[in-house]
Formats: sequence, C-alpha cells, structure tokens
Amino acid sequence: MRYITKSIWLLVFTLVICCGIYPAVVWLVGQTIFPFQANGSMVNGPDGTPVGSLLIAQPFTKDEYFQPRPSACSYDASASSSSAIAASNYALRGRVAGAIGPLATYKSGPKAGKPVAPDIETWFQQDKYQGNAAIVAQWADAHNGMAQGWVKGDPTHIQAVGDWSKAHAGIVTQFVKDNPTIPDPQPADLAVVFFDHYSKDHPGTFPSVVTHTSADGKTTTVTIEPIKEGGDIQSNFFDMWLQEHPDADLTEVPGDLVTSSGSGLDPHITLQNAEFQLDRVATKWAGDTKRDAAAVRKEIDGILQAKASAPFSGLAGEKLVNVLEVNLELRKEYGAVQ
Repeated sequence: MRYITKSIWLLVFTLVICCGIYPAVVWLVGQTIFPFQANGSMVNGPDGTPVGSLLIAQPFTKDEYFQPRPSACSYDASASSSSAIAASNYALRGRVAGAIGPLATYKSGPKAGKPVAPDIETWFQQDKYQGNAAIVAQWADAHNGMAQGWVKGDPTHIQAVGDWSKAHAGIVTQFVKDNPTIPDPQPADLAVVFFDHYSKDHPGTFPSVVTHTSADGKTTTVTIEPIKEGGDIQSNFFDMWLQEHPDADLTEVPGDLVTSSGSGLDPHITLQNAEFQLDRVATKWAGDTKRDAAAVRKEIDGILQAKASAPFSGLAGEKLVNVLEVNLELRKEYGAVQ
C-alpha cells in the first residue's frame, strides 16, 4: 500500500504540474507578452473580419495584388507535397509560362526594360503559329490538359462550354462516336472540340471572363466573351510565343516566382519577386483609382520597402515580404477591388 500510495501521489502531482500549472503559465505568458503570435497571427480586413493568418499562405489571383509562390499542395496549411512534374512536362511549362508571361521584360536591345506582353498580344492576334492558322485550336490540340484545366478552372467557363454543347448537339454526337468510352461527355471532356470550333468562329481571340458594370459601379453581368488582349492571352500563349522567338533576350525571373512550394506554410516571397510583380500591381491600381501610374508605383514600392525584412534581423538570407500583409496594406491604401 505504501508503494501504491506514493505512486498515486506522484501521478496526481504530475497531472497537476504538467496538465494544469505548466499550460496555464505558458498561456499566461503568451497572452500577456505575445498575444498576437499566441493567437495564430490572425489579421483582419478593413471591415474588421479575419481574413487569414500571417503564418499561412493563401492564393491571390487579381492583378491588383501581389501573388505568393505557387503551391504544390493547393495552399493547404495541413499538407505538404511535391508536384513531382518533370521539366519536360507541359503542365509545368504551362504553369511557369502563366506566371512569367504577364510580367516578362526584355533584358537588352531597343526594347530593354519594356514588357513582353504587348508583343505577345500582337503576335497572337495574327492567329498563326508556325505558319498554320487557328492558334487557339492548335494550343488546345497540343495541350489537352491545359484546355481542360481552363474549363474546370472557373464555374463561368464550365457554364459557357455546357451552353455551347447544348447549342451544338451535332458536334457532341460526333464526339461521342469518336470517343465511345465517353458516352456522356462533361464540359471538360469537350474542351478540345470547343476550342477548335471557337477558333473558327472567333479567329485571333480567346474566350475570357468579362465583367460588365452599371453606371453606379455595380457588377451587372459576368460573361465569356472574345478578347484580343489581357492576362489570359499573355499567360496561356507566352510559351508558344517564346518558341517562335527563341532569340528574345528576356530578364531573368526570381526563382520563387515559378518554383512551387511543397508546404502550405509559406506566406512570404522575396523582395525581388515582389518588385518583379510591382509594375503589374501598380498599373492596375493606377487604372482602378484613375491616378498617375508612376506616382502609384512609387507609393507601392515604398510599402514593399517598409514591410521587407530579412531573417535574424537582417543577418542572414534575402529580404522577404509577407504577401497577405502587403496586400492588406494595398487594400487599406486604395480601397476594395471592384
């Protein structure tokens, strides 16, 4: 009994200290000295509602905002993974081209420092690739996965292809005959035939989401319409443009702009990456606010410099910026994106 009693008392003391006193002390220290970090580094938007944690990456897609590193685990903070895509895989080439296309600049020559995007758009509008017409159809035929990814990437795209299939029952019927293993094709299955048909009806254009606004600035309709310029063309056709312009001398891009992160806990990008995106972000905000682009660029660059910091108080590593923190500052400075 004496041994049993001592063991029970030891158990009680251990439970009280390890499961009561110690957690209480840690909680007290955290809430009094480090309350922000202890509660997950959560930040609020302009309306006071939480929008995320500074410790966790999240996607930003609008041109007005800085974008984080690509994520191999879809920005899932509880996951870690690798894309495991070879350099020869067009899925990787397409993703990298999509990131570089709207931002690429010439490194030398008469256009040194100027963006490549306008030249991509001019080349695209000619509707020829390697001497053959119907550039959009060629893109879809050569890269079925990219075409299907476009369809599945937005509910508006799915709806548009679904409506097209209903209006072109004969083409869908022929598709089923040619592909008997797909008796009930979904919109993504019809991606290639959709783009083949679209390319004939709308040469030199690409289907893209267009938002119409009323006089009071409110969104009225969101539709798929043919466009001749814009981010969709710059992203999807940059790689094809580059193959036809192998001698183009382009500025090197920061590694973290195109390499995917294997962790959901990767909220920072290098200052170099942010500065590479700066022209796009500043130009879009200048257009939204009807202000001088140079002045807006200078203001946003000041925000980046103020928010940038290197590990160990600058003693090691490159300067980094927290994407969510910087984008919240942009929202605070310039208002909401319509």
